[in-house]
Amino acid sequence: CFCFKRGGGGKGERRRRGGGDAAVEDSGGGRGGGKSRSTDVRPGSANPFIEALKARDRNVELAELSLHIAEIAQDQYGSRLIQQKLEAASEEEKAIAFKAALAKMQQLTTDVFGNYVIQKFFEHGTAEQRRILAEQLVGQVFQLSLHMYGCRVVQKALDSVPIEQQVLLIGELKGMVLTCIEDQHGNHVIQKCIERLPTDRIGFIVDSFLGQTNRMAKHCYGCRVIQRLIEYCASSQISLLLDEALRSCLELATDQYGNYVVQHVMEHSSRPGDRQTLMQIVRQNILQMSCHKYASNVIEKALGCGTWEERALLIQAVMGEPNEQSPPLLTMMRDRFGNYIVQRIIGLAQGAQRDALIWQLHDHMPALKKSNAYGRHIISALERIQPPGAAS
Repeated sequence: CFCFKRGGGGKGERRRRGGGDAAVEDSGGGRGGGKSRSTDVRPGSANPFIEALKARDRNVELAELSLHIAEIAQDQYGSRLIQQKLEAASEEEKAIAFKAALAKMQQLTTDVFGNYVIQKFFEHGTAEQRRILAEQLVGQVFQLSLHMYGCRVVQKALDSVPIEQQVLLIGELKGMVLTCIEDQHGNHVIQKCIERLPTDRIGFIVDSFLGQTNRMAKHCYGCRVIQRLIEYCASSQISLLLDEALRSCLELATDQYGNYVVQHVMEHSSRPGDRQTLMQIVRQNILQMSCHKYASNVIEKALGCGTWEERALLIQAVMGEPNEQSPPLLTMMRDRFGNYIVQRIIGLAQGAQRDALIWQLHDHMPALKKSNAYGRHIISALERIQPPGAAS
């Protein structure tokens, strides 16, 4: 999912930030290929042929490498060497190398280092070469999507070919969408489909969520895919998905992955009333959500993306009604998670509401000074905006 540090607190200890995308590390992304990663390692003894290439200090032509392309591409040093040569090669040199790589494409596509060479051909090949490469994937897109290295080649193909071939390739994923989403590699392919294809061509992905939105929103990879749908699709196209998310928004808000989906609906939905509905739910459950490890993320998002009027209503909900004996503020300012929301509203409140908030906090200053470290964070936040002795 991504670490976040705060002054006076260390909220990073309680959750991992960043919209769900860094919540779980995996090697399936590839997300662009490039040079082979330092984490990609194949054990084994040194290859005499590769050692001879190293001794020549890269003084070798691509045509010569093409004679042994499968053997060279499956070595870390050799793979990088081929990639570098491709970037500067003439069309004639690339054509020779392409013919050699094509003959070994199935082997290279699923190889720890060879897959990068195939990706590089998608980047630097001609339109016809890219078309031919993509044709080799037909019939095995689903299997490759679940493969640690094959999924990278599928993603690169979707980045590189015309829409007609994109549609042909992703057609093989129909009926298999949820299987891909729940896979640490396949989920990246589904995200790439959403990002690269016109939304009218990915209806089968949207449809796969019907009746499954709650479950998938709480899945470490499913939450990512839902976020991409919310970002790229018109709200009218994913209306049923949004309905399902709203119906269980409180449950999702308290989930380590689902909370990111609720945040995304709040920030990105263009459907009339969605943000307002969530804002109302947040106001009604302000104390419960502010003091929750994950739901407090949603409160922060509401404060960040709401209108000035909506933000003022949220702050008022924290402050409680006039003369209320135990307003939410009193509990929140001494809570492990709630105190960060209080620190945030100290900085966001304006005008008369800000004055009332500061006055209310000063009323509780003796208790804050005797409280735990979280209460002392509030004192520090107050001092930053109003130095000691400045209050009347």
